[in-house]
Amino acid sequence: MLEWIGAIAIGLIVLLVIVAWSVYNSLVVLKNRVENSLGQINVQLKRRADLIPNLVETVKGYAKHEKSVFENVTKARASMMSAQSTEDKLSANNMLTSALKTLFAVAENYPKLRANENFVSLQAQLAETEDKLAYARQFYNDTVLMYNNKVQMFPSNMFAKLFGFAQKDVFNLPEAEKGAPKVSF
Repeated sequence: MLEWIGAIAIGLIVLLVIVAWSVYNSLVVLKNRVENSLGQINVQLKRRADLIPNLVETVKGYAKHEKSVFENVTKARASMMSAQSTEDKLSANNMLTSALKTLFAVAENYPKLRANENFVSLQAQLAETEDKLAYARQFYNDTVLMYNNKVQMFPSNMFAKLFGFAQKDVFNLPEAEKGAPKVSF
């Protein structure tokens, strides 16, 4: 009889060790998933931080080029309209012809206006980055939910407390950041 009690006690101890081992390993896996998913958010935040200024500067640089073409055409037209003497009119005409050639070259090479394409590209890349961030945040919060459930639910909560596994916070945006990023040119 004593042998049976000893065998049952040893069996319970072995079972407890196996359960503790299994729970500990599952907590470690979930904790690592939480840390990895937070790292993925950081990767996307870095991508956005690098992408937005570069794209904005690219579009600004091209828009400045188009702006100067239109400004040159407008100035040349104004000079042509205000020219009094023949020399002034010829000079203004040459300036207008040169400005129009540049404008026509832009129109021929970029029929849809490249600045518009760059802007559409900027919007698409920003939207893609925001989608990736939203997915990474959602994945993180889902992973935190699984981890926190494991930390709080019986019997894993006992082992979590014993091994020092604490709850993690979900990713919440501050109110100021809940709107779409503002890009201006």
